[in-house]
Amino acid sequence: MLFAPTALVAGGVFDGLDVVFLGELHDNPAHHLRQAEIVTELAPRALVFEMLTQAQADVVTPELVKDAAALEAALNWNASGWPEFSMYYPIFAAAPEAAYFGAAVPRDVARAAMAEGLHTGFRGDVEDYGLTTPLPEEQQAQREALQLAAHCDAMPEEMLPVMVDIQRLRDAELAYSAVQAFDAHGGPVVVITGNGHARRDWGAPVYLMEAAPGLRIASLGQGEDDVAPSGLFDVVESAPAADRGDPCAAFR
Repeated sequence: MLFAPTALVAGGVFDGLDVVFLGELHDNPAHHLRQAEIVTELAPRALVFEMLTQAQADVVTPELVKDAAALEAALNWNASGWPEFSMYYPIFAAAPEAAYFGAAVPRDVARAAMAEGLHTGFRGDVEDYGLTTPLPEEQQAQREALQLAAHCDAMPEEMLPVMVDIQRLRDAELAYSAVQAFDAHGGPVVVITGNGHARRDWGAPVYLMEAAPGLRIASLGQGEDDVAPSGLFDVVESAPAADRGDPCAAFR
């Protein structure tokens, strides 16, 4: 069921939790405004961003957060490949005093993991986080199909298992950062990430529960025009669709 935005914190689904995953479609401004609203209510001790490396997260300070242009420049956001910073800045502004953590996998690490295996790229213990456990065949097939669709059917078939592995690495990195944030600062910790990483059935929450099963967690998925995102979430909300044109035009 899809829900219109409602109170999720005081007496709601996210009240008193240790880690909250806030999913998004990266290019939907309404999704980021909703994340900022929830962050304001939760007042997290720490924020984890899929979009930042830990080196980038380390430069964020309360003083820097006051100046959107300075923060954008310090993060070298324009070179990151993510949608424009103005969509993400309200999330930073909602928690200027929080500790910031980055879970992005740098390109060189991703390339090494693609060539040599996930163990070469992960900052944590691959066994503790469940990365050594093969995916069920059905889930592997579903994830490869999603990767193919996400790349507009232009991805060579032999690359699909590798792309799934990289997604698993990103899931585990988000989980690792959340654990590091909670251990250092306590909760709540908020994780800002795409819907695919926020889903509870095979995203970052799976790896978090493998490594730290005692943490209390929940996840928000955000759809568009009353179409829910794929996967399992504790709460699903909907916003108007972003105007993104034809995402496959570049591939053609």
